[in-house]
Amino acid sequence: MTKSSTTVILANLGTPSQPTAKGVRDFLNRFLSDQRVVSLSPWVWQPILKGIVLPLRSPRVAKLYQQIWLEGGSPLQVYSENLCHKISSLIGDKAAVRLAMSYSEPFIEDVIDTALKQGCERLIVLPMYPQYSVSTTAPVFDACTRAMKGRFALPSLQFVRQYYDWPGYCELLAQRIRQKGHSYDETHQLVFSFHGIPVRYANLGDPYPQQCEATAKRIAELLELPQSAWKLSFQSRFGKEPWLQPYTDEMLKELAQQGVKAIDIISPAFSVDCLETLEEISSELKDVFLDNGGEHFQYIEALNDGDDHAQILSEMILEQLN
Repeated sequence: MTKSSTTVILANLGTPSQPTAKGVRDFLNRFLSDQRVVSLSPWVWQPILKGIVLPLRSPRVAKLYQQIWLEGGSPLQVYSENLCHKISSLIGDKAAVRLAMSYSEPFIEDVIDTALKQGCERLIVLPMYPQYSVSTTAPVFDACTRAMKGRFALPSLQFVRQYYDWPGYCELLAQRIRQKGHSYDETHQLVFSFHGIPVRYANLGDPYPQQCEATAKRIAELLELPQSAWKLSFQSRFGKEPWLQPYTDEMLKELAQQGVKAIDIISPAFSVDCLETLEEISSELKDVFLDNGGEHFQYIEALNDGDDHAQILSEMILEQLN
């Protein structure tokens, strides 16, 4: 196959187009209206979303985006675009590499539609979520099927379900942590904070918790850390139902009160940094730890658009191509 007949899609969540209340409202409306994300009945959820959640959250979240906004857009957008360009250079003429988003432009359906009009016969879709979850990876698959519904000539489809266990991926994260030069023990802890999901999702079969645990354990093994030197937790819960525990904010408070003086925290569920890492972890969770007696707090950034990250993902794509 030629480059024009094979398209690789890097799919991420999406982002507001502007750090304004309207930009955030439009994005959150698309995101939180997806029943993969919020599985309540639309008859129950939509009045709450439109009447309470969006009016209250949009202005507040817009102010948070303004604090992290980059010249080229949101960090998620900028890092994802840069990563896509680097991967495209590494892949060369073997395939066209395109960035697509679930809830903002360029939408997955539009990117696939353009590729098919240009003669694409083979699609390789790589959701940029190392661990599978029904709330992140599954919506990418949904968008792919919507894009191809009703078409007479369908392309072949290869869908990468998860890549936390890809050779070299956890090694790369361990290398990033080593570069900080810290040794971890009972007073200086390494925390793996993953984005949470409702417990109900896990009970229905979402393998996300097990994959998060496997990721953290593998990185800890590579760093040769004893169990007493690291912790696993979950952040960003929403609503009143139980989410995966332990909750990161509550755990950091407890660690500080128990005498832990220093925390390094990394979030291996995110391929690139975004609001949840740059604001929630670096600011809100930092304040929780320091306000309760902690003395040193460091967020270890995501792999972002690093050359080594592009290399790992390119190797993964090349194996799919071969």
